[in-house]
Formats: sequence, structure tokens, C-alpha cells
Amino acid sequence: MCGIVGIIGSREVAPRLVEGLKRLEYRGYDSAGVATLVDGRIERRRAEGKLANLEALLERRPVGGTIGIGHTRWATHGVPNETNAHPHATKRVAVVHNGIIENFKELRDELVALGNAFESDTDTEAVVQLVDHHLAQGRTPEEATAMALERLEGAFALGLIFAGRHDMMIAARRGSPLAIGYGDGEMFLGSDALALAPMTQRITYLEDGDWAVITADSVVIRDRDGVQVERAVRQTALSGALIGKGEHRHFMLKEIYEQPQVIGETLNTMFNPVTRTITLPELPFDLAAVPRLTIVACGTSYYAGLVARYWFERIARLPVEVDVASEFRYRNPAMQPGGMALFISQSGETADTLAALRFCKEHGQHAVALVNVPESTIAREAHAALYTVAGPEIGVASTKAFTTQLTALACMVIAMARARGAIDQAAEGRLSQALAEVPARAAEVLAHDERLREIAGEIADARDVLYLGRGTAYPIALEGALKLKEISYIHAEGYPAGEMKHGPIALIDETVPVIVIAPSDELYDKTASNLQEVVARGGRVVLLSDHQGVERIGTRPAASVTLPELHPFVAPILYALPVQLLAYHVAVAKGTDVDQPRNLAKSVTVE
Repeated sequence: MCGIVGIIGSREVAPRLVEGLKRLEYRGYDSAGVATLVDGRIERRRAEGKLANLEALLERRPVGGTIGIGHTRWATHGVPNETNAHPHATKRVAVVHNGIIENFKELRDELVALGNAFESDTDTEAVVQLVDHHLAQGRTPEEATAMALERLEGAFALGLIFAGRHDMMIAARRGSPLAIGYGDGEMFLGSDALALAPMTQRITYLEDGDWAVITADSVVIRDRDGVQVERAVRQTALSGALIGKGEHRHFMLKEIYEQPQVIGETLNTMFNPVTRTITLPELPFDLAAVPRLTIVACGTSYYAGLVARYWFERIARLPVEVDVASEFRYRNPAMQPGGMALFISQSGETADTLAALRFCKEHGQHAVALVNVPESTIAREAHAALYTVAGPEIGVASTKAFTTQLTALACMVIAMARARGAIDQAAEGRLSQALAEVPARAAEVLAHDERLREIAGEIADARDVLYLGRGTAYPIALEGALKLKEISYIHAEGYPAGEMKHGPIALIDETVPVIVIAPSDELYDKTASNLQEVVARGGRVVLLSDHQGVERIGTRPAASVTLPELHPFVAPILYALPVQLLAYHVAVAKGTDVDQPRNLAKSVTVE
């Protein structure tokens, strides 16, 4: 996911633009650049690769200016290189862009026919050339931008500066998020509040279709119809300090180790330890009257939804459908009147999930968001929102966001079950108490870090890895496989253990590690039987279970990790930690870029 930063004021902006871009590194990127105005001219510095390359370039070739825009690019159209890096510019205008211009080829062909020369392979250059064309016809920057916006199709956030206009920059959004920050004699532009946190905590989020003319001390916002509008100024709670890794080698490891704390903090927003009851934020509809639940999410959040399906159906006795957001609305599902739709997203900006939310609202569903960013678009557009308290997650591979999502979902399940009369007060107390024990048990799991590192050393040379689980352990198997693929680049697949004989067993030999997730629950014996079948075919089994499960397994696996015993209800939260650590240590052993794996972005804001 690309990142945008802009500053207009009275001090030199280039170093602060880079500082803002550093705070957006967690999104993933492959090139970076800045553009400023120097004596009325547009000056650019761009570099392929990490921000350190851009910093080195700026040391060799400094650039002044009190107004500027910066960008970290995650390639969509055009390979990652300096030519395709943002900002894109002509002599009259420079643009940074997050998103995709769907009709860029049509615009490009039209502009080339008019004599415009394109330098890059990107869709973004069509924007800068289109605005430049209107400027060349004598239009003002405001007029040229408005005319260009009418032609653009797709999802985008834009920041523009204009030659000779030190006094203004323009921002626009459609689909992709964009925030404006208020300072003292200066104003800011950013993809999210985190980028602006060192400079201001007063933030306005542009709404879909908005565009804004920003000066050093004011902003004028217009909607997609050109009507001047007011948008709320919010006080963000994000820290101005640049987020660090602390004593940890990578952000991912730091965030894994934060899980006991953030799980507890998320739980504390809904759990009363005295009464052992769960209280959700006020909802504008009756939980007891919901006939059906639709859960929509992407990636790791989708796997959280799969766990929740088991919980909602078994404990709350509520029919549940779980869908990948990128597929959901394209099959035009029939929505039951009065149904509830739950949208899970760490960033709250995931494009496919946001589109699914709008589809469900149009079809009469009660839309509820579960996000980690209260100011996000999904949170703002839902009828109600629940929040995880994970704090900023910098590593691209989701860890603490996943377990806090599971924690919040577990609370929602208990509240739903109580509202529907599916559990009594005593059962609510038992389930809530099981949740309350998770932070302490999670800390115990982290004590196995060294053992998991040893096991990882034996997996790092594998070409293929299988993860098996049953019930709520099956989505954890999917998540474990995804983590390994994401950061170590080893091919891995998660399967329901009972499906192994329907195909995957053909892959098993002595070169294939098989990670078996098997808490001691009512499905343990069946999973253990599947494990024996793997061992009999020479598979290298790694068993994740509790003391009872490890003792009962019979045939010894190649390796095992003994996890704390706890209520089966909360096992998926706890068992997420060892699969995260295992993936992390395999990636470290292979020498990959753990926090920013190739080709991936922290959140996906284009379809």
C-alpha cells in the first residue's frame, strides 16, 4: 500500500517529508521520492528500494523548499525503479498517488495523441499529464484539478503541488484514505494519522469523493459535486514518537511479544472481571433479533472470521456465512432481511472489505466493523464498530492484530449467545473467565520461543510444509501456512486434518514437515489418528498441543511443543502464537526481509 505525505508552511520540508514516510514504511513499498518547490520550480528526488537510498540521495543532492509532497510506492503499474517512482511531474505540476487509475490507458492514448510525452509505465503519470494539459490551456490549479477528477476512474488518493504556487497544495480522494493535519502556521497531508503524528494530532479525514485546497493556515474542502463542505476535525491519540523495535530484532517479533498485553487491553474494553460478564458498545439494533450473520474479510482477518464462525454457530446457535471480501459481492449474494454483516480489517481501509460493507448496507444489513483504527473509513461508514487495542502494527505479517481480533470476536460471541438465550449466566461466566486467562497463558507460550527457534532450523530447508487442524484449529492451520508463505517464501498449505486423505497425503514423505495443531478438545483423538497416518508415511511431524495431548499421542512426532492447558473455547487465540513464532524463526534462518516481505503491503487499498 503506497504512502503519501505533504507539508506546506514556512520551514524546509524535505527532512520532515522523509520522517513522515518512515512512519509509513510498515505498509510495504519498493521505491520512494519527494518533490518540493524551489524558487517556483518543481524539484524531485527519487530512489528505488528502501528509504535509506532516498536519504543518501538527499545528502548528496539536498533540496530546499517550504512546500512539498512525498511518497512510498508499492508497484501496481510498472516495475519498481526510479523512473516509475513517485512523485511524477511536469514543469507545471507534481503528483503523488495511492491507488489505481482504471482508465489510465484511455487517458494516456488520448494525451499522447495531443502531443504529451510520457516517461514512465505507471497509471499515475496519466493524472499528472491530464492536469498539466488543463494548466496549459490556461486553467488555474483548482480548475485543472477539478476537470481532471471528473475524468479519473478507479480508487485513488492524490497530493498535488504546482510550479510557482508556494501558497497551496491540493488533495483528493476516492476510495483510498487521506487525512489533513492542522498545525501552527503550517498544514499537512497524509495517508493516515500515523504519518502525521509527530507534527500534529488535529486531523480531518476527507470523505469519499472529497478534494481540498490547502494553504499554510487553512483548508477548503469540496465534495464530488464541487460543493464546499465542512469535515470534522478529530483529535487523534497516536503518539508523536517514531515507533521503534525496542530490544527486538524485528517489528514482527516485538509485536508477537506484545500480545499478552494487547489481548488483555482489548479484553478489558468489554469484560467486567467482577461480574464476569461481557458488555459490547451500544449497537443500533437488537442482537437477539439477528437471523443470520455474514462475516467478510481478507487475508488473516478472514481466518479470524473462520474461527468466529465455529464460535457463533456452536455457542450462540447463529447461522453464519464467511466470505473473502474480494469474491463476496461479485456473486451477488442473497441477503436475509435484518441480517448482520461483520467486516474485519486491521487498517479499516481494505478496499474489497469496504466495498463489501457498502454492498451490505445497500441490501439492508446491519453493518458492524471490527477494526484497529477508530478513524478509519470502514469504522466511520459502518452502523457500529468494535475496536481492537493492538496499537500500530508495523510488521507486514499480521500478528497482534489477529489475536486481538479473535479476542474481540470471542467477546461478541458471548454477548450474542447471551442475547439469544443460547447460554445462561453461569456459562457466560465460564467462557468469560477462560478469556480472562488468555493473556497470562500467552506469556507462557512465549517462553517456548527458543524451542520454536530450534524447530524452525529444521524446517528452513523445506520446499513444502503442511499445516493440519480440526475445528477451530483448522483456521489456525491456514493462518500458520499463510505466515510461513508471507515471510519465508516457503510453499505451505493449511488443511482440515480430516481432508488429508483426500489428496494432500500424496505429498507426504521425509522431506515434508507437517505442523499439527491439536489442543486437547473433543476432536483431539481424530486429529491424533491423522497424525499417525503422517508418521507412518515418513512425514516430519511437529505437534503443537498441551501436556495431556503430547502425552497421549503414542507414536512420537519429530518434535513437539507443550502449550498451556486452557478452555477449548480460547485455544485458537493461544495457538496462533507458536505458528507466528515458527514462521518468524524460519524466515530469520533463511535471511528474508521479515518486516517487509517482497511484493506485500501492510494493507490493500485497491482491488
